[in-house]
Amino acid sequence: MADKGWGGKLEQIDQNRWRIPRSYKPQMNTDGIIYASERMIGDVKADNAPEQVANVAALPGIVGCSLAMPDIHYGYGFPIGGVAATQVEGGVVSPGGVGYDINCGVRLLRTDLTRAEVEPKVKDLVQQMFRDVPSGVGSEGRIRVNEREIHKVLTDGARWAVSQGYGVPDDLEHTEDGGCLPGADPGKLSDRALKRGRPQLGTLGAGNHFLEIQVVEQVYDEPASRAFGITEPGQIVVMVHTGSRGLGYQVCDDYLVTMKNAMQKYNLHLPDPQLACAPLGTPEADNYLAAMRAAANYAWANRQCIAHWVREVFERVMGAGAEKLGMRMVYDVCHNIAKIEEHEVEGKQVKLCVHRKGATRAFPAGHPVVPKAYAQVGQPVLVPGDMGTHSYLLAGSQQAMQDTFGSTCHGAGRMMSRHAAIRSAQGRDIAKELMDRGVYVRAASRDVLAEEMPAAYKDVDQVVATCHAAGISRLVAQFRPIGVMKG
Repeated sequence: MADKGWGGKLEQIDQNRWRIPRSYKPQMNTDGIIYASERMIGDVKADNAPEQVANVAALPGIVGCSLAMPDIHYGYGFPIGGVAATQVEGGVVSPGGVGYDINCGVRLLRTDLTRAEVEPKVKDLVQQMFRDVPSGVGSEGRIRVNEREIHKVLTDGARWAVSQGYGVPDDLEHTEDGGCLPGADPGKLSDRALKRGRPQLGTLGAGNHFLEIQVVEQVYDEPASRAFGITEPGQIVVMVHTGSRGLGYQVCDDYLVTMKNAMQKYNLHLPDPQLACAPLGTPEADNYLAAMRAAANYAWANRQCIAHWVREVFERVMGAGAEKLGMRMVYDVCHNIAKIEEHEVEGKQVKLCVHRKGATRAFPAGHPVVPKAYAQVGQPVLVPGDMGTHSYLLAGSQQAMQDTFGSTCHGAGRMMSRHAAIRSAQGRDIAKELMDRGVYVRAASRDVLAEEMPAAYKDVDQVVATCHAAGISRLVAQFRPIGVMKG
């Protein structure tokens, strides 16, 4: 994280949007737009992420504005919380617009259980998840796949996991893209990426990745919440947050080298070398997209396996089958991806490459890719907060399609770097502080708890309130954690 504050030119558009005008930098091809309330804009300017919004506006073939969600913070090239769409003809793809954790995403399971039933067993549930779901830096999983099988994982995604008994077909109906992006090519991954990925399938990882047992606190939109299976306050849900592990990281690392060479080859010049990119349709861009899709499929398979084990934990501890417990998928959605999508631009439907980095797809009711069960209410959007506050279930909107290429926020957004958080937590017992707030937490290390303590993050309530007020997603339900497993 770049802790240097930003003092560039910023114009207020309305209560929820701020403009970095195209005139701010000569390389900019369009304006930058940051979504933030007046209360939040100071936090946004606390690091240099707005400068990255301006830099992204210099991408060749960018359409509309360079966008940033309220959870924006400093990232590699693109800010985390950034959205940018480029023309398929004349535009580029940039690995920095996806990030290192390709298809980091969130999965939500609903249950018929109540807080009164689960709270006495929260510690047992979290401890059993900690035993059954491998976690931590460099962790290796329970699944062993040979070279042929890892290729199936990379091409079939969550479908591979379900075919192996890790879940049920209904899970795929409630996963973005059915848990599998077409066009993946395992042959475009390096041997190093494959070597890192094989032992890590079915692992949570570390950092901000987690499993959370949550209780429904509030329901804002009853028709949507009922459609999503969220029926009333006090209901128990489970949230899974992880991505493509070392495999996705290696894909990004490998292709940044490729893209830096492509910049010279195609005579591209950008204000930040971390925006390294290649023109869409070139071998470099095609190869990256094929490798990125394979990594995305790996991440969906990963979350599918973990969700299966979570169900098994609940079955064991609660003494009933997952079906009887009502443990069904609400949705699984990613927030680090570049996808070829059709959007309306100046009255015409055009194909664009939409980069979402720390931003969630938020398609409206009636969109053809929204699951049939949700066709009347819109796509679920899953927004985790921090361990001590709230997470949210939102729904996509038509306004998002018009203003943000169908995108909204993805979480709380960091306020402190990991090192700063560790320094701030010295001498404190974060686990006890959380227990005093009614949250039982188990983590792989004290440093992880320090890095992820609530004070390290922005106010997620403000983040989602801004998105709701701006119309780019709407509030459906609020959850509060009662049991947390951190990698």
